[in-house]
Amino acid sequence: MSILKPFKGIRPKVEFADKVASKPYDVLNSEEAKKEAEGNQYSFYHVNKPEIDLPDHIDIHSVEVYEKAKENYEKLFNEVLIQEAKACYYIYAQTMFGKTQYGLVGGASVEDYENGIIKKHELTRPDKEEDRMNHVRVSNINAGPVFFAYKDNAVIDAIVTTKIAEKPVYDFTTDDKVKHQMWIIDNEETIITIEEIFKTEIQYIYVADGHHRTAAAALVGKERREKNPNHKGNEEYNFFLSVNFPASQLTIIDYNRVVKDLNGLSETEFIEQLKNAFVLENFGDTEYKPQKLHEFSMYINKNWYKLTAKEASYNENDPVGVLDVTILTEKVLAPLLNIKDLRRSDRIEFVGGIRGLGELKKRVDSDEMKVAFVLFPVSMKQLMDIADNDMIMPPKVTWFEPKLRSGLIIHSLID
Repeated sequence: MSILKPFKGIRPKVEFADKVASKPYDVLNSEEAKKEAEGNQYSFYHVNKPEIDLPDHIDIHSVEVYEKAKENYEKLFNEVLIQEAKACYYIYAQTMFGKTQYGLVGGASVEDYENGIIKKHELTRPDKEEDRMNHVRVSNINAGPVFFAYKDNAVIDAIVTTKIAEKPVYDFTTDDKVKHQMWIIDNEETIITIEEIFKTEIQYIYVADGHHRTAAAALVGKERREKNPNHKGNEEYNFFLSVNFPASQLTIIDYNRVVKDLNGLSETEFIEQLKNAFVLENFGDTEYKPQKLHEFSMYINKNWYKLTAKEASYNENDPVGVLDVTILTEKVLAPLLNIKDLRRSDRIEFVGGIRGLGELKKRVDSDEMKVAFVLFPVSMKQLMDIADNDMIMPPKVTWFEPKLRSGLIIHSLID
């Protein structure tokens, strides 16, 4: 079973919460972060994207950047942050397009990650792990929460329902029209109940978003454990910042692909070869979005196509092989377009569905890209089935919205 530990959260004073809160470090580049933080000295971008306060030519993986993160965090701590007097849990709610999801904030266990209790579904890259590890090593904080899911539990649901009837500590709406609310669970009996429920009833926790942050936090925890001759297991470095949502509340949206060329094929040749694995319907200039699994849409040369995968093109009994991203890779990207390593190829890019079909159309019509593919989103059940079987999804499969804001709750590795 799993561990979720209460902790003494560090958070903004109420009047500064909306100014501090920032998007995750990995959903925007340095230039975008600098623009968003402009005129706001309290923005958490100064901590999770500290290069915005250094010369433009700086290597974002240099020691100076991580030291700047620590310096900016300490300044923020002294001016607008407070720390809880006792260990608590928190409820973090996000409302987008009229739908609210309620996450339980606590300290996830490094040991659970090492033992496979925390289930992952994506591979991580060592260079990205090292970047986040350096950030944690120098700053001594988990600056951004990881986004976890768990199978629904009625007792936890009841605790959350009771708590959210109270007035939230934070209640504000960001520029992207997402409402953010937070409650503090400081009742000792409730804290004990939550901790016990995770220990006895929540068998696994699933990484939804934040694989590199999770791996980095676990690796730093392991480092500190090995260097501490008096290690006991309850030190704060044994835990890291997580927001845990019931799986039924989460929404995965499409994560689409745009490709720069047709690998030497003419448009006619490419479309003809697609017919080996798909049934094609031309929708002309009418946008088409997939309505179910094994349906795709494609935009090429100002035409939208519906592509329906033929049954022989996938294996229903293979949790990974049945995924639409696998079908697209094995029937189109690899054999026809010669894109075999999606992590490293510079001929393919990935576009979150939150940007809409118009973004794909724009990139193809501008001749920046030659063809776009739209996929039907995977389900939480598919994600959990794959994780439960210790299997790995292809890269860039899941896109969760809304994104967790950084800076609203911070976890310190210093006891």
